[in-house]
Amino acid sequence: MGKVLNFGELLLRISPDLDGNWLKENNLSFYVGGAEANVAAALALWGVPSSYLSAVPDNFMSKQVVNYLDKLNIDTDPMQYMGERIGLYYLPNGKDLKNAGVIYDRKYSSFSTLKTGMIDWDKVLKDVSWLHFSAICPALNTDVVAVCEEALIAASERNIQISLDLNFRSKLWQYGKKPVEVMPALAKYCNLIMGNVWAAENMLGIPVASGLAEEDRKEAYLEQAQKSAEAIMQAFPKCTAVANTFRFDFKEKGVKYYCTLHTAAETATEGAKQGLINHIVSKEYRAERIIGKIGSGDCFMAGLIYGFYHQLSKEEVLGFATRAAFSKLFTHTDFTTTKLADIPKVAKMYEATI
Repeated sequence: MGKVLNFGELLLRISPDLDGNWLKENNLSFYVGGAEANVAAALALWGVPSSYLSAVPDNFMSKQVVNYLDKLNIDTDPMQYMGERIGLYYLPNGKDLKNAGVIYDRKYSSFSTLKTGMIDWDKVLKDVSWLHFSAICPALNTDVVAVCEEALIAASERNIQISLDLNFRSKLWQYGKKPVEVMPALAKYCNLIMGNVWAAENMLGIPVASGLAEEDRKEAYLEQAQKSAEAIMQAFPKCTAVANTFRFDFKEKGVKYYCTLHTAAETATEGAKQGLINHIVSKEYRAERIIGKIGSGDCFMAGLIYGFYHQLSKEEVLGFATRAAFSKLFTHTDFTTTKLADIPKVAKMYEATI
């Protein structure tokens, strides 16, 4: 197979401490990130040919960041050099991107000023067999929505596999369009769609049962995941796999984590035996204390791509992706640093026995 091209906005995360000591010490933590860059870094770490397409200004800081990506074995040849700034976001240490305290500083970033016709898709899609993007891209503005569609059409014409992460960031959708007005037109090109059942509701209009969160029962969550996956595949015929993550707080500073994978039957015999869709549930993992939640969903996405790229069984795909995502919870950076050999070791320590 060819390369996996990850398309999205390169970001810098700035993480002040909640006590304000960064003011006294004149010291702030910076991390390189962005959902698609996180996926690219994980794949490169695990030996999958991984390339990255974003837009950054042509200045010394961008060159330092791109050089950093190069050293991680990410192919940065597709990068576009234009515009005036790299996007930023501020998030206190240890907090989640869904936290109300996240501050985005991305207006007028190089990526947000992309327009159709600027990227040579013949060039950047050469030797590419998989294209990945997330719903964070079309959350920026209508021009980027159009660029996303341009990319998806170009990839579809070349029979490139396409994956979509339904990252929902309510603070980003500020240009007069609701996600459900934008995302279905992009999802129709995608073969693999990942997120959670609430993201599917917000972005694709796939309803979630009333009171699901209040009921807070695993069996109910799994039933909803199955219904949502079936509805997604019916609404978007190109989609042959839907994955869901379930990450909940556990005790004071921990999480419990499990995932599902729903795939279309590949043969008539398989379909007759198991129905039109196969539903798989991962093992559950629990930890009373973690380091950070940033990038765990991206690591799950990378795990799915890794598994499908290597043509693993569906059970192996889900198992690896879940373990990889859970292992990410024990790292500080946006990019995972957990190597292939260490992923099962970390996850095994936290496997739930129920």
